[in-house]
Amino acid sequence: MKEKEELRVIVSGGGTGGHIFPAISIANAIKAQCPDAKILFVGAEGRMEMQRVPAAGYEIKGLPICGFDRKHLLNNIKVLFKIWKSQRMAKKIIRDFKPMVAVGVGGYASGPTLNKAAQMGIPCLIQEQNSYAGVTNKLLAKKAQKICVAYEGMERFFPAEKIMLTGNPVRQALLDTSVTRDDALRSLSLDAGKKTVLIVGGSLGARTINESVLGHLDDIAASGLQFIWQTGKYYSQHIAEQLKQKGQPKNLLVTDFITDMGVAYKAADLVISRAGASSISEFCLIGKPVILVPSPNVAEDHQTKNAMALVNRGAALFVSDAEAPQKLIELAINTVNDEAQLASLSANVLKMALPDSANIIAREVIKLAQK
Repeated sequence: MKEKEELRVIVSGGGTGGHIFPAISIANAIKAQCPDAKILFVGAEGRMEMQRVPAAGYEIKGLPICGFDRKHLLNNIKVLFKIWKSQRMAKKIIRDFKPMVAVGVGGYASGPTLNKAAQMGIPCLIQEQNSYAGVTNKLLAKKAQKICVAYEGMERFFPAEKIMLTGNPVRQALLDTSVTRDDALRSLSLDAGKKTVLIVGGSLGARTINESVLGHLDDIAASGLQFIWQTGKYYSQHIAEQLKQKGQPKNLLVTDFITDMGVAYKAADLVISRAGASSISEFCLIGKPVILVPSPNVAEDHQTKNAMALVNRGAALFVSDAEAPQKLIELAINTVNDEAQLASLSANVLKMALPDSANIIAREVIKLAQK
């Protein structure tokens, strides 16, 4: 890259917050290092990135790509056509935008985009968030110059000489929050003198985690603790009806969506969560004790693998999705009352943190463009 030449980067992927947050964090870090950089996102039509990326201030082009239908095989004729069409559209986007480097963060759209970029001689970097590599990234690994990962032992999936352990970029606002625990509790109208458990199931919610709470309202009421429960938008109506029938404990704060996770994490002494890669990276960076309940509805059961990477180092507790309705709330109440265990979980999870991921990845992207 000559001095005068402006940096041009394509960032592709998405489908879930776990792919989109890191993608936007990397783009922001590139902008911070090269303010004149031109960045174009490529996503999948109808997926979350088509709203989230423009909201973060970036342009995005959509491809008609989707995943294979394993249940109705005949539908895959349409899928193959969409892949072919997406490849052609990706080629045109690349030809028009003329990127110097392409970044893939996983998710459907990154397949055709990085495939075409590699064919057209553009250097590629992929970022894998999970401890078990996704299908798209495994296929793209041969073509990529650099593979940024968040877990050790990824040589199982990728050529060792291309791997760089960078960690996952997380939402910067979580780290920048200057709020104290007391301020956070006060802003949520909670009691600073009581231990607090935060229950989150992702932005859409998690059915099993929600059922675990509904089945143990008496235990929650009698616990002497306070609970913040993000139900997810999808389940909020049903839960409101259930709480009307059963009675809502006074020490249970219910919300369908938490806008400021930084405040919620600060207020919590213990978190109950799914084991998505982005969430786990956040717990490591803020040193938060957590009980992980991996979602069983994800490819290759990768959330269980993410969770075990922490559990094996004493950095998190684990409850399987099947056992959660019986065990989860009791375990949370016992854990949050055990000061020594909270301190040990917090110290161990902090040891697994890889800070400054977005800036490290951005530097690698810029280096590839300069070559």
